[in-house]
Amino acid sequence: NDMLVDGKTSILAPGDRVPVEKAPDADALFVMAVAPRRGKLSRPAIGSEREQVIAANIDVAVVVASAARPAFKPGLVDRYLIATEVGGVQPLLCVNKMDLADEEPAEVKLYRDLGMPVINTSCRTDLGLDELRAHLKGKYACLTGHSGVGKSSLINALDPQFEIATRDISDQTKKGRHTTSTSRLYHLEGDIHIVDTPGIRQLGLWGVSREEVDFYFPEMEGLATQCKFRDCTHLHEPGCAVRQAVEAGEIATARYQSYRRIRESL
Repeated sequence: NDMLVDGKTSILAPGDRVPVEKAPDADALFVMAVAPRRGKLSRPAIGSEREQVIAANIDVAVVVASAARPAFKPGLVDRYLIATEVGGVQPLLCVNKMDLADEEPAEVKLYRDLGMPVINTSCRTDLGLDELRAHLKGKYACLTGHSGVGKSSLINALDPQFEIATRDISDQTKKGRHTTSTSRLYHLEGDIHIVDTPGIRQLGLWGVSREEVDFYFPEMEGLATQCKFRDCTHLHEPGCAVRQAVEAGEIATARYQSYRRIRESL
């Protein structure tokens, strides 16, 4: 079917709605088409100029980070904030493995101040699991983040009927090791529907140009109109209101450095 062919984006992704037909004289089912997608989470496909849809038709992207082992990485959260806005998806920051830390990482306050919902969880102590269930009830969600942060463990904890394989992080590198190798949609008790995804090292951004990056940093967007130059990159130009705000402590240095890295990577 021509509707299944598109040279610029994933043909099928977890969460796609598809009509199927049974093959004559066989038990196999054939996908006949793909319904138009609503909220999605995407990245550039590795090695090609094509969109890879990580999950389709989702309401919430749960960005799972860990309080420790592996360490909290705010730069990845910043990239997910952009990817969710591009895809029309509500982000939720889940800080997992809180049993390994005395308190949540200090950088988490940056995202609370931006209005991003944050839930602290622990699969060992059940911290935050009821709050997470309530947030996801009746929704389709995607769990995403670095390897080893506990995405599959969260699904196991949210619904004990699942026994998804998990692995401890490497004692030498302190980084996660891939356990989930392909994305899969799970239907959990309590009307919760979750796409579990493989862990990633870095999230490339699809559909975002260098000139648009500051639009996705709301604390910078409003100040950009006050810069001396209309096409200010906020990297080196004189009279830059954004850099002045960073120096004055009105914009977090970590967020500004993340902006620089993202802009220069595109």
